[in-house]
Amino acid sequence: MKIAVTYENGSVFQHFGHTEQFKLYDVEEGKVVSSQVVDTNGSGHGALAGFLADQQVDSLICGGIGPGAQMALAEAGIRLYAGCTGDADQRVAELLAGSLTYADNATCDHHDHESGHSCGDHGCGEHGCGSHTCGH
Repeated sequence: MKIAVTYENGSVFQHFGHTEQFKLYDVEEGKVVSSQVVDTNGSGHGALAGFLADQQVDSLICGGIGPGAQMALAEAGIRLYAGCTGDADQRVAELLAGSLTYADNATCDHHDHESGHSCGDHGCGEHGCGSHTCGH
């Protein structure tokens, strides 16, 4: 099994379509056996689902994510755990323990806002980016 997390400085990055890195975790028998940080090489919203599929990812942990990206992930067979914040390694441990709190509908629907706005600029529950309970 392989888990990906949108990643920035050890934490879950809050805007799937703008993530520049994923941390990939290889899991065997319910335990992380290795992990690596990979660059998306400038891939944007549409290409990221394909990027993850090429990496043979089974599950994705992320913050806010738009409906188009959710659909692309579903079509690629990647299980989505959206609406997460905080330490990436901790969220993966919670997923493996069956205790990860996430929101299936943590959509990011404010793409028409002013330039430079990102989902990570505010707390949970604003701008449609995460009306959810974060897992920490």
